[in-house]
Amino acid sequence: MPELPEVETTLRGVSPHIMGRAVAGVVVREPRLRWPVPPELHGLLVGQSLVSASRRGKYLLLAFANGTLMIHLGMSGSLRIVPVGTPAALHDHVDIIFGRNLLRYHDPRRFGSILWQPGDVTEHALLAHLGPEPLSDEFTGEYLFQRSRKRTQNIKQFLMDSKVVVGVGNIYANEALFMAGIKPIRKAGTITRHQYQALVERVKFVLARSIEQGGTTLRDFVGGDGKPGYFKQQLLAYGRGGEPCVQCQKPLKEVRLGQRTTVYCTVCQS
Repeated sequence: MPELPEVETTLRGVSPHIMGRAVAGVVVREPRLRWPVPPELHGLLVGQSLVSASRRGKYLLLAFANGTLMIHLGMSGSLRIVPVGTPAALHDHVDIIFGRNLLRYHDPRRFGSILWQPGDVTEHALLAHLGPEPLSDEFTGEYLFQRSRKRTQNIKQFLMDSKVVVGVGNIYANEALFMAGIKPIRKAGTITRHQYQALVERVKFVLARSIEQGGTTLRDFVGGDGKPGYFKQQLLAYGRGGEPCVQCQKPLKEVRLGQRTTVYCTVCQS
């Protein structure tokens, strides 16, 4: 599933090609995504110029004068910039045409979404209750410490709760916890203030480094330019269950937490 760095990489890849440009057309080949693509999308967008492009959590927000297009890549979605006239492939469900190029939404599993918010996008039900961005100044060790008091949920699931902090997905939660030396099965309420500060620093580090390198390629992810990400080459924990720990050489343990694969070192993480 594309996580925050992949979404940020996509945003940075497509924005220069569409910013300030007017929409010349909208083609919806398959409206049945996680939620139906709004049938009035053509009338809402044609003639409107893109004012800004941003990200909130894993949502790409394309703002126009009359509202905001909210795009979520789901489990297998991607956005590409391609020349107008490029034949559509299987699972190319939506095109938004900007002059000579178009923004093409591709999603084999159709679990992503394309929604429209006419008013303040931050008030949309999917965004209104999200926690702070992990790379923002609001996300601190003290913040996590205070939010975690009396919480019996394990630290990994707590860290992945979008109401606590937005966009720290499975891959990066595994990596940050490994780097911080915190066992993912520990209760969130037992983590100390000092440990939370270390964890926040590792979350920011691993996300920033992944964004710099273009995201993490697993199966489906490619950036807006069609090129894969390269962060997978540097993963220390995720996907390495049974392999030697890079620090102590003991085999990494793999378990399931909240139906997600979780990998950690029984020696280096406590």
